[in-house]
Amino acid sequence: MAKNSAQACSARSRIDAANRRRRNEHVKLYYVRHGETDFNSQGRLQGRRDTVLNAHGRRQAAECGVLLHDLFARERRQPQDFKYVSSPLKRARKTMEIVRASLGLEPHDYEIDARLIEIAYGEWEGLTLPEIETRNAGILTQRERDKWDFAPPGGESYRQLATRIDEWYRSLTSDTVVAAHGGGVRALMALFNVVSEEQATHAQIEQGVVYVFADGKLSRYS
Repeated sequence: MAKNSAQACSARSRIDAANRRRRNEHVKLYYVRHGETDFNSQGRLQGRRDTVLNAHGRRQAAECGVLLHDLFARERRQPQDFKYVSSPLKRARKTMEIVRASLGLEPHDYEIDARLIEIAYGEWEGLTLPEIETRNAGILTQRERDKWDFAPPGGESYRQLATRIDEWYRSLTSDTVVAAHGGGVRALMALFNVVSEEQATHAQIEQGVVYVFADGKLSRYS
């Protein structure tokens, strides 16, 4: 009975989210995950840690600028036609600044929205998955049973992340380029019903790629 009730609540929440997003379905998102950091290359969870791009990450950001330039040209639009917004973390902001510079725009002329910050991993931030398992045997198995609703100690769940990402998306009034984090792409994939909530938590979100959300669909450009 409890399982059926939970499934019904989850279904209702997806319907409610879909109804809310219909008011904004005309807004097109060009979503860039920040470039690589040393934490990425080491397999460490970053969350709210304010890490910076490494040399490879800066190249990935520049590549995304080229991809966006080509997409805009194909759509017969100019870079200045769009709103630009970033997560407040340094790795996302630097990515945005490199993207804007490569598009011929003033690098620092963009908005920052705290709702785009990465999912919080709490006590797990700075650790690798093997280190987490060593500290607390079996915790990652517990997490995999319901990754959408699992929150690390002192952290947040994907459901909590999706709530603020949905709020941010519904506030948009024009097509937007965003530089943020992998968790945000996963949240949007679930909110747009591209995949199920649980499938979204396991999606591999790459760097140096532009993810475009439009008309309830997701396209990937690299």
